Amino acid sequence: MTWIKDISVTLTPDLPVWPGDPQPEVTLDKIEEDGATIHITSLRLGAHTGTHLDAPLHFIPGGKRVPELDLNKFMGEVLVVDVGSVEVIDRDLLEQLIPDLRSPRVLFKSDRNRGALMRREFFEEYTAISPDAASWLVERGVQLVGVDYLSIGRFSGGNKETHETLLSAEVVIVEGLDLSSVEPGVYTLVCLPIKLPYDGAPCRAVLLEKGQLSWP
Repeated sequence: MTWIKDISVTLTPDLPVWPGDPQPEVTLDKIEEDGATIHITSLRLGAHTGTHLDAPLHFIPGGKRVPELDLNKFMGEVLVVDVGSVEVIDRDLLEQLIPDLRSPRVLFKSDRNRGALMRREFFEEYTAISPDAASWLVERGVQLVGVDYLSIGRFSGGNKETHETLLSAEVVIVEGLDLSSVEPGVYTLVCLPIKLPYDGAPCRAVLLEKGQLSWP
């Protein structure tokens, strides 16, 4: 049997959202039609709710939209890195943890963020990536970067710069991952967005054991 680990969060009304974004609304309606009971779910949510990706248009005027992104970036070898309880992932920390980075995709797991996606209240002190760390990742040809809270940049400063550094280089950003039960190491990532022609989209992301499936 294929080993597979779902690293997406379930879309529910209780998910935290970025301040100012709409709280997700999920309703399950039941109707009777031709003697049959039919269930229909209705959704109202922002494109950056739960597990989602940022396309360049999110911060780059005229940048690519979700359907224009290279799908090869969403599938293939990925390195999961445990950064402990630090609040900021900076260039020096990356040099210490992954000095010989070879994987084209990196997901950062943080003790500080553990459980935060399960609480409706927004957590301002989440672990995030500094602009200089974003530059370090771009310099090494990384194609996709993922984090386990709602933004890759710090809430208290540098959010814009971190996003701009990655998205201007067309690095895919995946936010809102559930890495709480994932051990550090190398896996195969499959992470595909809903085909919304805008600046972001919810994703279903899973990890496979390396070698089960392979993409570039």
